[in-house]
Amino acid sequence: MVLVVVMGVSGSGKTTVGSRLAEKLGWKFYDADDYHPLENKKKMAEGIPLNDEDRIPWLCTLHDILRREDTSRQDTILACSALKKMYRHVLISGASAVESNQSEQPGEKPALKILFVHLDGPMDIIAGRLEKRRGHFMPLELLKSQFDTLEPPSAPESFITVSLEKSLLEIVLEIESAILQNELCQSNLLN
Repeated sequence: MVLVVVMGVSGSGKTTVGSRLAEKLGWKFYDADDYHPLENKKKMAEGIPLNDEDRIPWLCTLHDILRREDTSRQDTILACSALKKMYRHVLISGASAVESNQSEQPGEKPALKILFVHLDGPMDIIAGRLEKRRGHFMPLELLKSQFDTLEPPSAPESFITVSLEKSLLEIVLEIESAILQNELCQSNLLN
């Protein structure tokens, strides 16, 4: 059972990569943008960056979705910006991560095991993608604020970084290979 979060700034290709990977593997796919409250979408459409207060309830909703899929043993991919370490921590541990700033509390459900896939690339390439995108609430003007907010994943987080300058096929194959490696490592730990 595997949970994957494809993360990165707006325009990095999270939805395209995540949905293609889910389709290839036969897994469930969620796009975090579909779960933003209307107020968040309006704020972004007006060029106002979201703050932690805007994001935390949304991230808790996404954690609940991942928890449900984990409980039902459903392999799942979520496309989500997950820009800050704290945001990824909320995806892993839910509201308790915000309240305690710790991974787990006694009596709490254990933290979810999530592989974060960071789609990384230069701002100019991503800006070019955003300029071509139509019908999305996230304007190009907010891209710099996303890069300013971004805290790339680092140890001890479970993650891989993939260059978005590769072809979609190369990106999907690289992630698929990492998932397989991750499953083998976890399987070896259990034996």
